Amino acid sequence: MSQRSYIFTSESVSEGHPDKVCDRISDSVLDAFIARDPQARVAVETLTTTNLIVLAGEVRPDQLVSRDEMEAIARAAVRDIGYEQEGFHWEKAEVQVHVHAQSAHIAQGVDADGGNKDEGAGDQGIMFGYACRETAELMPAPIAYAHRILKDMAEARHSGRVADLGPDAKSQISMRYENGQPVGVDSVVVSTQHGESLTQADVREIVRPFVTAVLPNGWMCPEEKFYVNPTGTFVIGGPDGDAGLTGRKIIVDTYGGAAPHGGGAFSGKDPTKVDRSAAYAARYLAKNVVAAGLADKCCLQLSYAIGVSQPLSILVDLFDTGNVDPQRLEQVLKDVMDLSPRGIREHLGLNKPIYARTAAYGHFGREPDADGGFSWEKTDLADALKAAF
Repeated sequence: MSQRSYIFTSESVSEGHPDKVCDRISDSVLDAFIARDPQARVAVETLTTTNLIVLAGEVRPDQLVSRDEMEAIARAAVRDIGYEQEGFHWEKAEVQVHVHAQSAHIAQGVDADGGNKDEGAGDQGIMFGYACRETAELMPAPIAYAHRILKDMAEARHSGRVADLGPDAKSQISMRYENGQPVGVDSVVVSTQHGESLTQADVREIVRPFVTAVLPNGWMCPEEKFYVNPTGTFVIGGPDGDAGLTGRKIIVDTYGGAAPHGGGAFSGKDPTKVDRSAAYAARYLAKNVVAAGLADKCCLQLSYAIGVSQPLSILVDLFDTGNVDPQRLEQVLKDVMDLSPRGIREHLGLNKPIYARTAAYGHFGREPDADGGFSWEKTDLADALKAAF
């Protein structure tokens, strides 16, 4: 699709979407474990429905965070998102915790033995990273704008600047491309939970300034293609309106469909799980390739086997936009970063309680935080990559 005209669409969902509520709870539990033991092993899933929250999974050390504490963490996450409605209330919902000790058979394949055996990958799988020059964050434009609209709406809701909007919302951007470059927006869809007193027309005018503020000047879609709450009423939302599960929004979490996804979800998994850490590493390397000026677009694939330290393969695709040999670049990337699970965690500083903040509005295209959050968005390898060529 790099050299023709087309329309490409990506969607985002808000922190109050049922699946994102689950991602937030799972990652908040993960943060609690890592805060007490940076080497903790965590794989926690969450289910939500009408006034019910269910946590399940496996951890090590068992009971490092008690079941009562996990319940409190879940309630605090739901309260922070803003759910105090009759069908889903942070204080009144039932919380069930079914979290147990990690399988010893998984541990034996993953842990280092202190001798010849290095720490292995926590599972088999393939992971992708991607970067392009469509936005300042080196992200595909449709997903970047879709995220920003909902993030800005959430901030206005939390601050009280906008009243009568609920936590649950979705956005969708259909972007026009000419010769492979974004030139404008063909259509915009925003659906947001709202108070009973608001009409569809009211919600449309509340939403409009958030959209126009995010899109570049002159890129707004025609009025007839600006869809706000197209079904009419959206009062019942969140887990009361639709059940939620951890890990169901993996394309929202990554590149909005503009790049491949290996299939593994991120939330609730500690960084020994390469589903998460290697996807972060792949984004980090792809972003640094583009930031170094070696290509305008880069997609990187890594593959792993459970219990095996180093990746089984690495593949770079520059989409004919590069000025270096992709095969040579593959070797350089292995030289500048240790892509074993331990190497990734140490290089990016992933054994920290930095994950709850990733649960909504994308894991990529974010600003690195002073405490180590979003470290995979740094471009500190760009000079080394340029020097290698």
